[in-house]
Formats: sequence, structure tokens, C-alpha cells
Amino acid sequence: METVQFIHSYWAYLVLVVLILATFNALFKFFSDKEFDPKDFRISLFCLITFHIQLLIGIVLFFTKDYFSIIGEMGMGEVMKNAGLRNLIIEHPTTMIIATALVTIGYSKHKKKLVSKPKFKMLAIFYSLALVLVLAKIPWNQWF
Repeated sequence: METVQFIHSYWAYLVLVVLILATFNALFKFFSDKEFDPKDFRISLFCLITFHIQLLIGIVLFFTKDYFSIIGEMGMGEVMKNAGLRNLIIEHPTTMIIATALVTIGYSKHKKKLVSKPKFKMLAIFYSLALVLVLAKIPWNQWF
């Protein structure tokens, strides 16, 4: 379990860097009216792949920790009253699942567009929303 925690913690750095790169790439090219090229496709695809790998690692970590026994012992009401446990057990996983869904939706919607500007618009909107959620729920006290 220590290994899964280690991988989840350090893979998160890669996910954040790639998400920032993909978001700013889409925003920059949307506002500068650039053409969508294979490099842009690869950046957005790599963002999608790293996000989904992180989600899978997080799901494994969630189910291997004793979160369910903590909920069973304390009760859900007490978990929700405790800010640290609420963040760890409820808020962080839920927010990251939503962020992963946003990245997936943005990637899927951009593929259906035929010209560059709408492609970048879809990526910029959904990846920016995902970035905001990720930045809001990263456990910063554990990162630094």
C-alpha cells in the first residue's frame, strides 16, 4: 500500500504539469487563432491518459485504505464534521472524479469539431474547469 501511495503522490505532479500545459496550450492557441495540429492532439491526449491513470491509482488507494472502517467506527456524521477526514474521504475523491470527467468530456467534444477554433474552445473550457478543481482540492499541506 505504501507503493500505491507513493505512486499516487508523485504521479500527481506529472498530471498537474500536463494539465497546466494542455490548458494553457488550448487557451493560447484559441486566443491567437492558431491551427490545430498533431502536437496539440498529442498534448490533449496525454493529458487525458495521465488523468485516467491517476484516477485508477486513486481508486485502488481509496479501496485499500481503511476509509470504510473509519466511517463505520465514527459514523458518517462525525466524518463530515471533521474537516480533515471529510476532505480526505469525500471531497478530494469526488472533486478529482469530476475533474477527470471534465477532461474526458472536453477531449471527446473537441474531436467532434471540424475546425481549429472550436476544438481549442472545447479544450480550453473543460480543461480550465478541471484545472480549477484540481488546484482547489490538491492536499497542499502534504505536497510541501
